[in-house]
Order: sequence, then C-alpha cells, then structure tokens
Amino acid sequence: MGKTTDFGAIFERLKAILAVHAPGLVVKADTADTYYLDTAIIQKNKTPLFFGAVQIKKNYVSYHLFPVYVYPELLGGISPDLRRRMQGKSCFNFVSLDEPLFGELAQLTAVGAERFAAQGFLKA
Repeated sequence: MGKTTDFGAIFERLKAILAVHAPGLVVKADTADTYYLDTAIIQKNKTPLFFGAVQIKKNYVSYHLFPVYVYPELLGGISPDLRRRMQGKSCFNFVSLDEPLFGELAQLTAVGAERFAAQGFLKA
C-alpha cells in the first residue's frame, strides 16, 4: 500500500494488529475511532491493567502499547524509523500507512503480549 492520510484505513490496520491479542484481554472500547484493550488484572488502585489502544486523533492515529512501558527493554531492538514515531514512553503516532513499520509493531506487540502472559496478566 502507498502513502495515505486516510486515518480510517490507518486505524483499521493498527486495530487489526492489536485485535490479534484480544482473546486474552478485555475489550473496553470498540468504536469507529477507538479500540481499547485492558487485561483482566485489577490493580491495587482498583482499575484494570491497560494493555493497548488505537485512537484516531485530529492529526494522526495513535497506537498505545503498555507492555513497552512496563518492560522498556523491549524497545531496545526497534528500528530508528519506528522510534521516530514514538511519542512518550509507549505511544506511536502514524499519519500514513507504512507496512514495514506496521510489521515491526506487530512483532513488538506479540512480544509484549508474551511478556504479559508470562506474568499471568492475560486470561487463559
């Protein structure tokens, strides 16, 4: 796919990456502009442990992946191109379809899900 500023298409592609892991998680929101996943673990503050989300914002589509916040060493092997998409410690912003970066993000998400599963954060 080529470059596009069709945020709907970017959102759907990023949602598909995150949705692969939904069976072990709790879908908190699934709307036209927000896809949000929590774990089933309730923290000491009585809120669920966040896993990830995709949201259409005004100027970009954001992809939040909480495992990289919990395990920052997961970011050690990411490409400079993906690192440039980072905003903060666990958010990646996109304004165009970029399959190579989406493939890398899918791998990062899978490794993050594996780490959360190993800690018992995902439902069996």
